Amino acid sequence: MKELETILDKSSFVDELNILLKEGGVIAFVTDTVWGLGCLPNSKKGVDKIYEIKGRDRSKPLILMSNNKENLFPYVESISKTAGNLMKEYFPGALTIVMEKSENTPEYITSGKNTVGIRVPNNEFFKKLCSVIDGHVLATTSANLSNHPSSKTYEMAKESIGSLVDIVFEDYGYGCAGKESTVILVENENVKVLRQGSINLPNNLKD
Repeated sequence: MKELETILDKSSFVDELNILLKEGGVIAFVTDTVWGLGCLPNSKKGVDKIYEIKGRDRSKPLILMSNNKENLFPYVESISKTAGNLMKEYFPGALTIVMEKSENTPEYITSGKNTVGIRVPNNEFFKKLCSVIDGHVLATTSANLSNHPSSKTYEMAKESIGSLVDIVFEDYGYGCAGKESTVILVENENVKVLRQGSINLPNNLKD
């Protein structure tokens, strides 16, 4: 497959992007499921901006996404055998795994809950985006106003939230499937499906 060439290949732009994110910037991007909004996990300013942009209820947490599962491990307390097996099977992909958070995950991301969702989307542009961002992890949610349909194309994302965010990245031909990720809660070796999405899983899956 030909190497994906994007604006992210320009080192001057990447430098500006990282400065923007450190200053609380919010960006919109394609994933394998639907379009997303993101900021740095340690940027309360960025997280606050995401909630304001969407009109999102503060009781609804954000999730953490990266191009590599290892980048997400510091944000969770531990990886159970079941969680590890699910990651091997479905990362990268359309599965969000909710687990006990570590002290590295700010409460303003998790809405005060002791858990955090993590995911590794299977989209080449998103992977490249995370690979050039300092820390390689984004605090994310879908790129749409609350109670509005998820954005499934670049044009929908631009129309929905384009004037409210700092950058809406093109998808460079790597579009999304248009269906949200499946969300599961993993406690010890038990799995509970919180939202059935692109991946169908039984509700009480065990290793």
